[in-house]
Amino acid sequence: MRPLVRTTAGLVRGTAGLAEGVSAFWGIPYAAPPIGPLRLRPPQPPVPWEGEREAVGPGPVAAQRQGPLERAFGGYGEVDEDCLTMNVWTPGAEPEARRPVLVWFHGGSFTTGTGSIPWYDGSRLAARGDVVVVTFNYRLGALGFLHLGDLGGEAWAGSGNCGLLDQVGALRWVRANVAIFGGDPDRVTVFGESAGAMSIASLLAMPEAAGLFSRAILQSGAGTFVQDRATATALAADVLAELGVPHGDLHRLAEVPVEAVLDAQAVGGGRRAGVGLAFMPVVDGATLPARPEAALAAGSAAGVSVLVGTTRDEMRLFSAVAPDAFAAEDEAALLRHVAAIPDVGPVGAATVVGAYRRRWPGLPPTDLHVIIHTDHAFRRPAQRLATLQVEAGAEAWSYWFTWASPILGGLLGSYHGLEIPFVFDNLDRPGIEMLTGGGGHLQPLADRMADAWLGFARDGDPGWPAYEPAGDRSTMRFDLPPELLTDPDPDLRVAWESIGL
Repeated sequence: MRPLVRTTAGLVRGTAGLAEGVSAFWGIPYAAPPIGPLRLRPPQPPVPWEGEREAVGPGPVAAQRQGPLERAFGGYGEVDEDCLTMNVWTPGAEPEARRPVLVWFHGGSFTTGTGSIPWYDGSRLAARGDVVVVTFNYRLGALGFLHLGDLGGEAWAGSGNCGLLDQVGALRWVRANVAIFGGDPDRVTVFGESAGAMSIASLLAMPEAAGLFSRAILQSGAGTFVQDRATATALAADVLAELGVPHGDLHRLAEVPVEAVLDAQAVGGGRRAGVGLAFMPVVDGATLPARPEAALAAGSAAGVSVLVGTTRDEMRLFSAVAPDAFAAEDEAALLRHVAAIPDVGPVGAATVVGAYRRRWPGLPPTDLHVIIHTDHAFRRPAQRLATLQVEAGAEAWSYWFTWASPILGGLLGSYHGLEIPFVFDNLDRPGIEMLTGGGGHLQPLADRMADAWLGFARDGDPGWPAYEPAGDRSTMRFDLPPELLTDPDPDLRVAWESIGL
């Protein structure tokens, strides 16, 4: 018998999940379609429906341009602006079960991605841990992060964070509905990777997200990928110029074809992104009142436990795609590149490069540049976020994923996003083998990671000592075999701390 559940908007009829005993509900609307007059506006409640809604396939993917990399990562399916849907996996839709809930935030540089690719199928996690797993879509690119408040006035307040507000809307839907699916609305853990983790860091700083989750897992993303109003306004002006929409006539944006928006997004964003991100959450003073690190230091999420970490070789994927952006022909060029990193400068570059050169004396400058960028963009922000949460009175745990993929002769190492199929225990899903090289010997690592994430969601303990900034800074290294580390690479950490990073 296919399961039938009544949500706050209507009945949904699910289907069988991949794992035995798990039911799946696909493509459930958690908000009204963000089209026409609702484009670039905060999400609104879902439109109720009559009768049963078939929930047997994923909803459309948020408007985006999919390249070869996205298609290789499982295929994204139909693309449509009407995208605010979610997917739920449950071992049983029994309201009395009160299972822990895990809500996944997908990555994709805030411009691509979806919660429905095969990597993120929650069937095995749901069965393995007796939990409810949720994935969802949110608005991306210009439709999710175009800051118009300083160009169009109060009527456009919050437009720069529509994607974040969608995420808040999804969590509100979970709070209102997850008990019907057998979940406990008071035991919600959010977890996400890359832009998904960066989103979670922003939600930790957002008043509107307070109380919607009690634990957070941030994979390869922390609190630094946000932009100020001036930067976001300049980007919005570029996009509007490409669209031919005057600042005083922003209501015309409701009628612009979505393809034209994506074209303008590519041109305007391309001028600004470099090797970074053009579209990101905006510190607008309203929906996101302060930069996440500042908000965390002030105790914005003092009641939320966090598990935070990175892969060892995050930037190798990006350096393989854009090698010229990381090339350093000699030591002088390396110093110039590092000095150009925000908040580093020439004096800081000498300190940082000196520490890394002592650690890797014979490494070519380009390779050292990639390692330094990895730590600046990912590893150090993760360590800082854990430290800020502990100092605010919360608990934090740290991990480091170092298993290196053998693909391309080992060129990419332990690259950005590699840990995801291990976390979901989905090593046999389509496309995974070409990223991991395949092999049954990897299953013990997936078992260890999936169980750690489930343990954290269930009782707040992933299975190793908490991170103590004033103590041993315990960090679980996930590899074959795993290993508990004490303050890994302290000399590098101290070098960054000495320049305020």
